Amino acid sequence: MKLYNTMTRKKEEFQPLEEGKVKMYVCGPTVYNFIHIGNARPMIIFDTVRRYFEYKGYEVNFVSNFTDVDDKIIKKANEEGISAEELSQHYIEECKKDMAGMNVKPATTHPLATQEIGGMIEMIAQLIEKGYAYEKNGTVYFRTRKFTPYGKLSHKNLDDLRSGGRSLLVSGEDEKEDPLDFVLWKPKKEGEPSWPSPWSDGRPGWHIECSEMSRKYLGEQIDIHAGGEDLIFPHHENEIAQSEAVNGKEFARYWMHNGFLNIDNRKMAKSLGNFRTVREIGEQYDLQVLRFFMLSAHYRSPLNFSAELMQAAKNGLERICTAAANLKYLMGNTKAEEMTEAEEESFAQSEQYVKEFEAAMEDDFNTADAVSAIFELVKFANTNSSTENSKAYLKALLERIVKLSDVLGLIVEPKEELLAEDIEALITERQAARKAKNFARADEIRNGLLEKGIILEDTREGVKWRRA
Repeated sequence: MKLYNTMTRKKEEFQPLEEGKVKMYVCGPTVYNFIHIGNARPMIIFDTVRRYFEYKGYEVNFVSNFTDVDDKIIKKANEEGISAEELSQHYIEECKKDMAGMNVKPATTHPLATQEIGGMIEMIAQLIEKGYAYEKNGTVYFRTRKFTPYGKLSHKNLDDLRSGGRSLLVSGEDEKEDPLDFVLWKPKKEGEPSWPSPWSDGRPGWHIECSEMSRKYLGEQIDIHAGGEDLIFPHHENEIAQSEAVNGKEFARYWMHNGFLNIDNRKMAKSLGNFRTVREIGEQYDLQVLRFFMLSAHYRSPLNFSAELMQAAKNGLERICTAAANLKYLMGNTKAEEMTEAEEESFAQSEQYVKEFEAAMEDDFNTADAVSAIFELVKFANTNSSTENSKAYLKALLERIVKLSDVLGLIVEPKEELLAEDIEALITERQAARKAKNFARADEIRNGLLEKGIILEDTREGVKWRRA
């Protein structure tokens, strides 16, 4: 299996740190609003990467955080007259709904930055002790030049750099020993949430959050660190500096980054009026269509979102779903049970499409070619199946289409219709689970209902549901 490593700028053979296991960290969203389709791309892409590793028999420890303390969160919470915690918790729940709609599997662990502050303080203290960080008037900075390989991921020359980006531009620039030094801890301002630390009551810088959460849940070294290409610099560059300075070893073996997403050939921006949330897309299309659209191009390529391309994705997904539904129909209308010798030979021929699918995925997760292989399998199934065939043969073809589609996170089998009273019973059970703080069971019920085409909406009046 080969994947493109941003660090070396070439495709490399994947060799896990530990045989049969993959440790993977993906930077998650900052939760101050509904997630937008730019957030959706890495969620879908790296969920698919995870699914393929699992399909190949790897045990994947997949960690993806929620940044739940940040300037944007604080600003929006103040505008709405609620706490930053209330705001972020609300949007974490909304994000999970959208992720379920896109059939993104819950991470092994979804750490929240605010629940890991103690570990961040400990890591900052270790960096100070090792001479990689220093404190000035309650702010702690990282000595960028002391970490000599700085710039190795973004391939930027240290002398050409200017510190920038979220959490870096703080007041008191003249306090820094060097303009390139970035913030690890900053003192609180009026009206901001804060935590006690040896340096000041304040909060961590953005970059230290991911370094600490990755170390806590995956260890000092990981196999794959992933995210959007906008995170290469400064976020991932700074993570490397912090993690390798404190741990004294290579942080991640492979760095994967997805390309940008444009809307109608323009960069998505609120000022351009083309900012699209996943929730808005879900009002127009099944979110499975959005997932199919995201997988229709190579993950490292820029991707353009448009109504025409979404319609093409809808048609493509329907083509697979129709083939699956047809096979199911034929299974219910055939008399023969066991596979004949001729059918066994025919089914064996379909193995070539599985090989094409795997070859595409093994070549830096080329999902566009993997989708093409599924289309070829669908064409084969449509041409080589009828009520004359046995149930076993038709079932085997259906299972092959479903299995490969599932690797891409595409749900192609017709959803089983649930009765209204069954739905209400599950909603009651979910409410009880939430009251008992059994959020895992509550999420399980929501996701299970979503798989069957039932969308839950938590409103002030209670839980409402509708069929997708």
